[in-house]
Amino acid sequence: MFTITPILLAGGSGTRLWPSSRKNFPKQFMQLTTNETLFQQSAQRVLGSDGLKFNPHIIITNSQFRFIVVEQLQAIGIKPRRIIIEPEPKNTAPAIIAATIFAQKDNKDAVIITTPTDHVISDTKNFHKVIKIGLNEIENGKIVTFGINPSYPETGYGYIQVDKSSRQGPNNVLKFIEKPDEMLAKRILDEGNYFWNSGIFMFRAKDMISAFELYAKDIISNVVKSVDQSVEDLSFTKLDGSYWSNLKEISIDYAIMEKTKNLVAIPYYSGWSDLGNWNSVWQISKKDDNGVALSQNAHAIECKNTLLRSDSKDQEIVGLGLENIVAISMPDAVLVANKNKNQDVKKVVEYLNSKNISQSEEFTKDYRPWGSFEILCQGKGFKVKKINVKPGASLSLQSHKHRSEHWVVVQGSAVVTIDENVKVIGPGQSTYVRLGSLHRLENQEKNMLTIVEVQIGTYLGEDDIIRYEDVYSRK
Repeated sequence: MFTITPILLAGGSGTRLWPSSRKNFPKQFMQLTTNETLFQQSAQRVLGSDGLKFNPHIIITNSQFRFIVVEQLQAIGIKPRRIIIEPEPKNTAPAIIAATIFAQKDNKDAVIITTPTDHVISDTKNFHKVIKIGLNEIENGKIVTFGINPSYPETGYGYIQVDKSSRQGPNNVLKFIEKPDEMLAKRILDEGNYFWNSGIFMFRAKDMISAFELYAKDIISNVVKSVDQSVEDLSFTKLDGSYWSNLKEISIDYAIMEKTKNLVAIPYYSGWSDLGNWNSVWQISKKDDNGVALSQNAHAIECKNTLLRSDSKDQEIVGLGLENIVAISMPDAVLVANKNKNQDVKKVVEYLNSKNISQSEEFTKDYRPWGSFEILCQGKGFKVKKINVKPGASLSLQSHKHRSEHWVVVQGSAVVTIDENVKVIGPGQSTYVRLGSLHRLENQEKNMLTIVEVQIGTYLGEDDIIRYEDVYSRK
């Protein structure tokens, strides 16, 4: 029996599910369909089952998400083999071959499955069945992709054209087609020998490395050097940035799959969605007889074919007389869109970026390795935050050039270092951090520490931090 090494791609920063998904906390880490995030579901999908065995996961992500990855894996009891940190995003081709090289270092005969972590696959049992079919092709040196049976003429997905030899078993791939217009999508559906491109691939490590050496020498050359110069930092493997920066951004489809002669597609007929827009979220959501899908804290009156979602337990959203509408409510931003225009939500993000509006990419809540903070209010010369510090966690020893801070403990017990002084303060107590003072906040208790921080200064950006000591090795 083959033991498969799963490679999870977790570095993406999608914009089409704005405002819930943003650059600093994208959709793979969100709870969109269940109480588990898409990333957690993806990790659980490649655990062992009858007749199928998986090695521990290899994860590739970026520095910003590395502690989110660890925290979400720990929450579901998964310990990965390796978490690889990309110095900068370069799309899927460099990411996949870097992780593949590490997998082959562990086992020269490694068999690999690579998968995005922001998709929904509702039937893991059937997914494992098609993986078993793919293993037979792997033995013959094939690279395998999994084609999704198209149920409607979707313009937001890429397609794979296959020969018509079989609608059940492996098919030779003829070509890839980028996201088509509506007319072409309808024709593709009528012709019948096309699948949606799932972006999931399975192969022997040596076959993928050979494909890169044949079709993408410049990519694998720089990736090999970046891997050779990588360093271990805490529980992460950091790729070398100098060689990585020489790489062009390119997908595995363009770099390899459209060129290789040994690619086969195996059909998958059970539920799948890449949740690429709010309409796709509506499609897989539970709906009433009028086609209305609601989150908690969402209410509909005389609405049809509508998605109403509130991502805040303290915020209600109500729709009245809506039809074919998506309305997404966040504490700091609201999207209201025609359901048929959801492929264009990225234009909203581009527009907000052009206006330098921070909500285009950032939440008022920011996740850090020690916990999180949430901006409660801000104005000229001041900012108020709620800060949560996890049990046993510690902020860095740091100072600021442009601001002072006033801390008030709301819950728990804080160990506070200010210059040479160390003290413990509890609920209702406070302390003041002068501009330029070295300071640190620690939670040495078993429960969450919550403080309210008031910043006052001429500049209040998150980059006004000079770190002297940090248990998380941040600069």
